Amino acid sequence: MRMFVDPKAVYLYPKTVDFRKQFNGLALIVEQELDVTLMSGALFVFTNRTRKRLKILYWDNTGLAMWSKRLEKETFKWPNSKQASICLTEQQLNSLLGGFDIHGHQPLFYASAGL
Repeated sequence: MRMFVDPKAVYLYPKTVDFRKQFNGLALIVEQELDVTLMSGALFVFTNRTRKRLKILYWDNTGLAMWSKRLEKETFKWPNSKQASICLTEQQLNSLLGGFDIHGHQPLFYASAGL
């Protein structure tokens, strides 16, 4: 995903959010629940209950900006976590936006080849 900013970090909020929340409501979640400075240059990623919509909130050095995406089919592959936030790499963010699982394929380990 090419944006107008070069993010310092990407934080995914694992819980669902009421998308009637806009700038101030999402900013409040960042400051109170994620314990990260809103103006840190990071991206903050949120989804709604149906996981068909995604919002990214960020500070672009002049004000808050928000980017939004709606899927026409399927849902975003949102991770389950008890953590307040999940740090993502740029590759994981691109996977998420493309409709893929951010964890990719999990490595398999076997004791023997079974031959």
